Order: sequence, then structure tokens, then C-alpha cells
Amino acid sequence: MEYNFREIEKRWQRYWKKHNVFHAKENKKRKYYILNMFPYPSGTGLHVGHCLGYIASDVYARYKLAKGYNVLNPIGFDSFGLPAEQYAIQTGKHPCDTIIENSRRYKEQMNKIGLSFNWNREVYTSNPNYYHWTQWMFIQIFNSWYDKNSEQAKPINLLIEEFNKKGNNFINASTTSNYKFNSTTWKQLNSYEKESILLDYRLAFLCKNTVNWCPNLGTVLANDEIKNGKSERGGYPVYKKKMLQWHIRISAYAERLIKGFNLIDCSQSLKRLQCNWIGKSIGTSILLKIIYPISGFHKIELFTFYPEMMFGMTFIILSTDHPLADKISIFSLHHKNVLTYLNKEFSVDVNSKNISGIFTGNYVLHPFIKDKKIPIYISNFFTINNTTKSIIGIPGHEEKSKKFAQKFNIEIVKVLDFNEKCINSNFLNGLNRQQAKEKIIKILINNKIGEIKISYKIRDSIFSRQRYWGEPIPIYFKNKIPKTIPIDKLPIILPKIDNFHPKNGKSPLVRAKNWAWDEQNMKIVPNFLIDHKYVFPIETNTMPCWAGSSWYFLRYMDVHNNRFFLEKEKENYWKNVDLYIGGSEHSTGHLIYARFWHKFLFDRGWVTTDEPFKKILNQGMILSYSAIILKVIGENIFMSYGLKNKKHTYSSFQEIYVDLSLIKKNNELDIYRFKKCRPEFYSSVFILERGVFICKRKLEKMSKSKYNVINPDDIYEKYGSDIFRMYEMFLGPINKSKPWDEKKINGIKNFINKFWSLFYKNKIFQVSEINPTLQEFQILHDTIKKIENKMESFSWNSSISLLMIMTNKLTALKCNKRKILEPLVQLIAPFAPHISEELWYKLGKKKSIIFYNLPVFNKKYIVKKEITYPIMFNGKLKFLEKFDSSTSIENIKNKILNHPKTKLFLKEKTLNKFILIPKKIINILLK
Repeated sequence: MEYNFREIEKRWQRYWKKHNVFHAKENKKRKYYILNMFPYPSGTGLHVGHCLGYIASDVYARYKLAKGYNVLNPIGFDSFGLPAEQYAIQTGKHPCDTIIENSRRYKEQMNKIGLSFNWNREVYTSNPNYYHWTQWMFIQIFNSWYDKNSEQAKPINLLIEEFNKKGNNFINASTTSNYKFNSTTWKQLNSYEKESILLDYRLAFLCKNTVNWCPNLGTVLANDEIKNGKSERGGYPVYKKKMLQWHIRISAYAERLIKGFNLIDCSQSLKRLQCNWIGKSIGTSILLKIIYPISGFHKIELFTFYPEMMFGMTFIILSTDHPLADKISIFSLHHKNVLTYLNKEFSVDVNSKNISGIFTGNYVLHPFIKDKKIPIYISNFFTINNTTKSIIGIPGHEEKSKKFAQKFNIEIVKVLDFNEKCINSNFLNGLNRQQAKEKIIKILINNKIGEIKISYKIRDSIFSRQRYWGEPIPIYFKNKIPKTIPIDKLPIILPKIDNFHPKNGKSPLVRAKNWAWDEQNMKIVPNFLIDHKYVFPIETNTMPCWAGSSWYFLRYMDVHNNRFFLEKEKENYWKNVDLYIGGSEHSTGHLIYARFWHKFLFDRGWVTTDEPFKKILNQGMILSYSAIILKVIGENIFMSYGLKNKKHTYSSFQEIYVDLSLIKKNNELDIYRFKKCRPEFYSSVFILERGVFICKRKLEKMSKSKYNVINPDDIYEKYGSDIFRMYEMFLGPINKSKPWDEKKINGIKNFINKFWSLFYKNKIFQVSEINPTLQEFQILHDTIKKIENKMESFSWNSSISLLMIMTNKLTALKCNKRKILEPLVQLIAPFAPHISEELWYKLGKKKSIIFYNLPVFNKKYIVKKEITYPIMFNGKLKFLEKFDSSTSIENIKNKILNHPKTKLFLKEKTLNKFILIPKKIINILLK
């Protein structure tokens, strides 16, 4: 009987759905929570690169189920945000409709692969039942502040109580400054003044800041949404622009975000990425006198890593969002020009060579050179440190400072000679850099104008988005003071509007007709009723997509709860995510946001763990050959790739990706079909080489934007889901990138057919009840032991290799014995669940294979293998020693060093180095 995968796979997919096989419930079993990073449902569906992580998590989820765990393996969709909105704009449909269509397509594809997702816990971030709690959490963040003494978030009411007790000298709590406000008592302040002070403490706060603005997308972008100065989505130019925005004070958690990684099992590269993103560093904070003081501000704080360079300081720069940027020139004729500069847009292109800046008309006094005035500039040319948003210009020794100084004709002073000895700095002359640094720091501290300070690169996250498709921010404005919508009136539902395109930097919600809050009747009313007495405007910006994706893993634990986002009993049972699988592209932004959000909920007592994830596994990428053609820049001309370096009149080209379906043999472009697919190039001229048009092929990440994706539908329609699943797992280590090559899938196909044939003789299902031979038992139990080790180390490709070896050995022995084949079916089930379920049923089992525990190896059938090591001293063989192959390197080393012969040699000489090449030699170097 042939293996009919189409019939078998449909049958078992229906069975799993009908019997709710993968619906987890809290019970007395050991729990295991496995999770894929949140997908958003794009219009084109899944490609085989997406499937890699889903299949890997499914293999492990099925393995853990078979090990007796209660496994939670949920799925949902990150359905709010820019991708969904842009797709809706492109298709002319409403996001509500496209999300339903796209997610239905995803679910269909996922189910055809046989993924064991717990669909009864499915969530959508755009569902009001879900974003009800996202809005609730935002209100809690808004009504909290970060107590640096206890290092945790606390209710803002506790801070107000402290203000009422102390009465005066409120210190700004933000990470950008630490200036005193005034000596007025809290009770003497009006509501607006109080809120202005509280906004400097709240974890969610409004302030005017420099943002990444994309005019083409009509919205603010986060740093991780920008690549090389352009938007990741669409490749549009991005500019720096000052806008009034909501922020989340994530910088308050910087140190805890770094320390928390010690609790997470993940790769060192991921830890480095996270730490670099947060960017902890130690430098010197210096307070310099402002020559023309501003009311309440007589000094300005500067941060430097090079205090020994102070004598080379010839200017300072403030960022455009420094707290004093719009005030520092207030007594200067330059004030009007400074304000104009602050409102300009600047490109964020990292390759931009434009140097911009403006003199404020104000100065600070040099701390060591009497009466020397240092000019203050404002500029976007530098990446400003987040702690102080200011830098010291030392053009004599720093390249960017030098370029800025040359642009504005500022003095350039050298303070170090060729040997890095101090010059031109009186009491530092002749000291080396380290000596100078120590001396300067000591003077600064003694004079109380400086201190050692820790700095973090991470900035407070901008939380406003000028787009429609996002969670409404539950805030209304009463006399310009932000007020939260009452919790019992949540959620405030995103209104359905026809025109949801962003325009002029304003959210489409400004066009909503019913978007005002009636404070007396506690409900949303039409905008024309706004009187600023009883009815007030509601915030029109929406939340970023990371708001909903920062806590979704908690909602999976208690998805049907309408009373609260998560009951204590369920959180106590599931707790952390045990295994979090996703691509490395989520290794910075998403993980930072999710960990911050979780830590906040922990601080306020709503969850019991400080970190959300126990282990994070980043799968590698699936690579595919893309096709690229050359277009002459500024001309409607395309040139065959082989002519690029030949002599011709064209000098500059742009590369354009084309769909793989348009490529003929020998990398030739089908020009007719290309023009048909891309009508904007219909009249273009194509310069051929030897009568054909050749494109460049490049092996790179599989991506829709590169048109090099492979549709999984085509693969499992041709080969079946089990073969597709096993092929993806067999490509290589899960954390490594690997090229897609459909030609090699036949090896897996042959293996599955050989495995199927073990159960059939003359096309009839036949399994023998005869007891296996010793050799057959040894093959089985050796494989069980090895696979368990490989599975626990997430080495799925090696596990499949072991299954292949076992199948080949059993085929050679013509073994069809039940006591061997039944365990083999269980071993292969996590990888190829459909064929395993079919054979399990044919073996007479009444329940799904999922409900049977994996076989355990028996030690008596494990053949001990010995390895003989030649023991050498300084390269000369002295004796031989045998070890069991399972002996650890540490145990081998201890035994050899304590060997009588080794001790004899060590009497005369001293051990210098112990070299062990596994399974080969041991060489002990003596001196």
C-alpha cells in the first residue's frame, strides 16, 4: 500500500480539531509553556521561512506532551499597527476586514502544516476584549512613577502624598535632568502646575520631543522601524521632527533590564544585542555656569567620557529636545532663529553628510580657564547621550567635533601630543591620559561641580502614533490637563471611519465625528458638544503596535476572563514562558518592551515573576536566491547585469528585485512578463547582452520585499506536510541560517517512504508479535537515549539523522516487530505527526499518539563504547588509557592527572598545559 499523504493528513487534521486534542487546561501535571513570537497576519500569507519557527516549536511541544507535560502552545495575531493599516490602504479595504481575511489565510496554512496550536486561546490585539486591558495597563502606567530608592514602580498617589508632606523643592525625576523647580509649596500650585510637575515623574507622560517622522507613512516611527535612514516598511525617507508625543519612561528600568538577563537562558549574542541596545556606560557629569542665566537655571549639566579633554573644549552642543533648547537663547537676538531651527525637519539618513546647527547666543564658563567663554550650539548632527542630551565639543581630538568646528569656524585646540601626554593645560602638562583623567575628576568632585555618573543609551519610548489602526489612548484633555477615562468605562472602542489615511502629521481620528468625552454622563459623545466645561476632546493619537504585543503571553493564560486580564491562580500555574521561539529581528525592540511591561506589572503586584521568559531561542533564517536587475538612475533604461562593468555611457544604477517566477533558465529575465507585471516599466528600454537580459542572483534572507519567498502551499501540496516539516528541521541547526533547496527534499521523501514500508509487506499492513533480537533492542534503545539528548539540546536535525539511521538498520534486518516499531512511531511523531497517527491507529491504538508517553531507554541494551586515548607528555607517547565514550572531558582530565604514571612525571616537572582532543589524543605539556 502506498503512502497517500493527502488523504492521511486531512483525516488526522480533522481528528485533532474535532477532539480538541491540543486544548490545554490547568491540572496537576507539570506545565510547559511554549510560545512563538507574535505574528501579524500579512496579506500574502506564510512563506517557508516563517514556517521554520512554527514547526520547531510544534516539534518541541509534541515532544513535551509525550514526556508527560501539560503543554500550553497558544497562537494569536498582532493585528494592530502599521503593516495591517498599509495593507488596507493598498487594497482599498478597511483594516477590520483585511485582518479577518489575512488571519483566516494564516490559520488555514498553519493547520495544513499540522501545528498543534491551542486555538481556543487565540487572541487578536485589535479585539476590544483584548485592548480593553491594554488600555487599562496604560492607565496604570500613567498613574505610576518610578521610585529610584526602592527601584520599583509605585502608584502616583504615594508621590503626591510625599509632596504634601515635604511641601517644596520638588526634584525633577526624569532621566533628562535634575533641576529644582522652585520653593513653592505643593498646596499653593494650581492644577496645571501640579500636573506639569507630575508629568516629570509619571511612567507615561506627554512632552515635546524630537521624533522619527515619515511623511510618506504619515506617522512617527520607532528606531527599530528604520533601516539606514529609511522606513523599514516601504523604504521611505525619515526625518527628525519635534512633536508633542506620549512617552513611556522605559529608561527608568535600564539597569533592571540589564541585570534581568542573568535569569534568562539565551545565546550570548542575544545578550550582547540587548545590552548594546540599553547601552550602559560610566562617565563624568559636569555642571557649568551659564553666562546669561535662565530663570531657575544657572548651570547646565554636561556628560563626557573624556574629562581629561576639558582643556580642549571649545563649544558644547545641546540636542533639539534638551530641556533648555528653547530657553537657552531667550535673552539673545538669536532666539527667533533658534526656535525656527528647533521646528525644522532633519533627515535621519546615517549616510547624510550635512552638518547642521545653530549658535544660541549664549555661553558657559570654562571650569578651569578663567573668563573663557564656551559657545552653546543646538544641533542634530550628533547622536546625543540620553542622560543629559548634550555633548562637549573637543575638535582637536574627535573627528565629528572637528567637522562641526570647521563648519562654524570654532577654535580647535590640541591637548594631547603624539604620545598622549597632556599639553596646553597648565597643571596637567606632562601627565598621561589616565593620570589626567583621575586628577580632573578629583578636582571636579572636590569643587562640587562634577561626579562619576552611569549613563544609558536607551531612550524613553515614544508611545504616540499618528495613524488610525491602533489602540485608542484612554485619555481626554480637561483644560489641557490629561485625564484618564474611568476604568469601568473601558474599553473605549476605536471608531470605524471611512477615511483612515494619515494626513499632515495628524491622526485620522481627528476626523472621527464622535470622539469627545462627556465627563458628567461618562460616555463618548459627538465632537460638536465639546465646550471644555463638561465635554472635552479625547486623545486622537493611537498606541504603537508594541503596546499590545508586550503582554500577549499573559493573556494566553486566561484568555476568556472578562473580569481581569489574568487571574492569580492561572498565573501561578503557568508563570513564565518556558521556551520563547522567534526570529532575531525581534531581539532588541520587542524583547525590551515586553520585559519592561512585565517588570512594571510585577512591581505593581499583578504578576509574580520579574522576567516573562525562561529560555529564548532565536531560529536562523531560511535563505533563498533573489533575482536583481539593473536600472539606470534617472533613466527609463534597464541594463543586463553582465554589462555593468563594461565601458558605456551610464555610470550609476539602482538594483530592483523581481519575482522569481519571471526568471527563465540561466538567470534570464522574461522581459515580456516583467512588463506585464510591472506596467510602470512597460515603455522601458532593455539593453541585452548576447541577445538576452541577465539578472543577478543573490543568496539572502527570504523576504516578501525581495520577491524570493517560497509558498509552503506548493511544497506540502507536492510532498505532504510531514515531509515538509521534516525537511525544514533537517536543513541544519535551528539557530543557524540555511539555504532553501527543493532538490534535497527528495532525501526526506525517500526516508518517509522507507519508514512506511517497515509496516507493509506485499502492500498489506503486517506487524510481527515475535520478540525482537538483542541486536534489534540495542538499535532501539541506543536511538531512544540519543534522541532524548538531542531533543533536550534542541538539535532537531541530529534527531532526524538518528531516526534515519535506525530506519535503515531495521530495513536491512527486515524487522517488522511490534516491540520495535511502536516505539519508533512514537519517536518520529513530533516531526511527522500525520503518518505517525495513521500507523498508531493501524497498530490498534484507540487514542491519539499524543496521549501516550515516549518510550524510555533500558540501560541493559546500551552498548558501552570505549575510546582509547594515547597519553603523551611533551608530544611523546608514554601510555594508553581506555574510557567509556560517555565519560565527560572533566572526568577524563581528573583521572589522567591523578594517574600514578602522571604523578611520577609531575614529581620532576611542573604542569604547563593539558591538551585534550576529544576521541583522539591527550597531550600534557610540562615545564
